[in-house]
Amino acid sequence: MAVLLRKTLGKERLSGMQLDSQERRMMRRFDMRLPAIVRLEGANEFHTETQNVSARGVFFYLDRAVSAGTKLEVTLTFPPHITLTDAVRVRFTARVIRVDSPLPSARVGTAAMIEDYEFLRSNGSPDLLTALQKEWKATN
Repeated sequence: MAVLLRKTLGKERLSGMQLDSQERRMMRRFDMRLPAIVRLEGANEFHTETQNVSARGVFFYLDRAVSAGTKLEVTLTFPPHITLTDAVRVRFTARVIRVDSPLPSARVGTAAMIEDYEFLRSNGSPDLLTALQKEWKATN
């Protein structure tokens, strides 16, 4: 499953494209509107949806401003048409790397870099694969 998600979310590099000072992304970005639950450190949950997702990052809108560098936890649900199997929930930790200044009374665009992730069972607890991945990471 992890391999499928990595392939789906852009294991491919942008080849043949000149990266200028404005464009620093190394992974392909996919326009995906996925339901997301965002939890800020010491704050409540916010329900939103992603605007785009890559293997290393995510962009979404929030109703409040957050600072660059803020740690957050995001839970996404990838639907069957993306996973080619059952819906898959993924929880990841991320760090805000960019905040788009909103117009008055507009939502705040938030770009975050994914630092770690785990697959969840339908009840929200980590699955066996995730536990094995963490154990392997700890020993290697």
